[in-house]
Amino acid sequence: MFDIGMPELIVIFIVALLVFGPKKLPELGRTIGKGLGELKKALQDVKDSVEDELKEVKEASSEIRDAVTDARQQIEKEVKTASKTVGSAVQEVKEQVEAESQDIKTSLEETSKEIRSHVPSEEGK
Repeated sequence: MFDIGMPELIVIFIVALLVFGPKKLPELGRTIGKGLGELKKALQDVKDSVEDELKEVKEASSEIRDAVTDARQQIEKEVKTASKTVGSAVQEVKEQVEAESQDIKTSLEETSKEIRSHVPSEEGK
């Protein structure tokens, strides 16, 4: 961040000594040290809070992913069950329609034969 070497620190110390004096310089150093310590602690607290929130978000997204997977599996299972039920119902209706169709065909053929037997042929006219 800052490229401060030993010569720069010596210059800063000399300027601070001239500005604040030898009596207030140790007090100023302690105050700056405490301030930097508090700042470091506050930044660590923020970092920990952010990490905790990210952890909670990851856990929540994992739970949501699991719930979506479970719901998808349940839906697929229900669709398969419904498909089998509908397929068997369609087959049953098809068989019933074919049976009824055969009954109607047989009935029509019998009726046709009866009508032919009761109607005199045109040859006799």
